Amino acid sequence: MTDPVRFELFSFWRTSETYRVRVAFNLKGVKPHEHNVNLDAGEQRSEAFLTINPMGAIPALIDHASGSSPTALTQSLAILEFLDETYPAPALLPVDAHGRARARSLAAMLAADTHPLITPRVKKYLTTAGQFDDAAWRAWQIHWFATGLQALEQRLATEPQTGTFCHGDVPTMADICLASIVVVMRVFKIEVAGIPTVHRIMAECERLEAFANADPRRQLGAPPG
Repeated sequence: MTDPVRFELFSFWRTSETYRVRVAFNLKGVKPHEHNVNLDAGEQRSEAFLTINPMGAIPALIDHASGSSPTALTQSLAILEFLDETYPAPALLPVDAHGRARARSLAAMLAADTHPLITPRVKKYLTTAGQFDDAAWRAWQIHWFATGLQALEQRLATEPQTGTFCHGDVPTMADICLASIVVVMRVFKIEVAGIPTVHRIMAECERLEAFANADPRRQLGAPPG
């Protein structure tokens, strides 16, 4: 099933969004060709990349099977749904409508409500126009990571649909998003208290090669150590 020339993935080693897409590709057994876009060097704002994604954000995915002039797919959740529809097994969403809605809801708590608040473009604004120093920026990160994960913990710990993973006993899009937040917290050396269910599910995810191999610290461009 592997096709290294069909997909081009524009990525960066550290980001949650890229991690999500890497995990999905790994679960599907498909390997894209990756292009490193160095966010720290500002390459996402280059003219060349802005023609691919005018938002200047990664990941961006080009599917060469879609025609001679393919349009890049952006937004990690949209890419995950695209991959799930293109490669149905293993499924990233439950089979029933309520299950799919719950998995999407849990995923959105992290990918839409939590992660956007700690992205590089938010940091740039807060440390310039907002005059945040390093301590204020770190306090901001800790606050929003904790807000998102503690709310997720409450749901996972109390809702009967939670199983080995966020929804049942196989990983879904919700687990990919959960893991994407935890791995980036590790990069920033941030810990959140009171989330035992989150940690239990993260440990189950990392037992799977698809998650372990997507770890930011194992990617090209990651600092040593």
